[in-house]
Amino acid sequence: MDNDGYPRPLAEMHFVEDVGLLFEHDGHPRMAGRIIGWLMICEPPHQSMDELAQTLNASKASISTMTRLLIQMSLVERVGLPGERRDHFRVKSGAWTEMMRESKESMMEGRKLADHGLSLLKGKSSERKRRLKEFRAYYAFFEKEYPAMVERWEREQKKAAR
Repeated sequence: MDNDGYPRPLAEMHFVEDVGLLFEHDGHPRMAGRIIGWLMICEPPHQSMDELAQTLNASKASISTMTRLLIQMSLVERVGLPGERRDHFRVKSGAWTEMMRESKESMMEGRKLADHGLSLLKGKSSERKRRLKEFRAYYAFFEKEYPAMVERWEREQKKAAR
């Protein structure tokens, strides 16, 4: 329901569900995706826990858990409004750039982990090493390529902002 008590436009709610499915496909809870989906298109751009729960037909406990997750992922931020005692949530400015930076860090950690695993397998069978070498190659490739991707992304964002 919107603020006037009318059902939300169906197309908007389908969009929210589609974002939820995308997040779920990427290994995150569907509800986290539904929240970010709504926060990207809602008006006003900040929503209280009650508003999120009502709009998404979800429990406050679920909204609370998922907003904490989204805050940890640097996608959402908690905001206070003058004269309001309850918190509101909105998409964090620069969220997608931050997500890319965190992915870059994850690639470096994966490569380091593979290096550690390879050091544990010194003198072991080549089959065991082969699997780890493939794992390492994957992370090393993206660790090397990610900085250029982030840089290109940031340039594109600056162009778009002009």
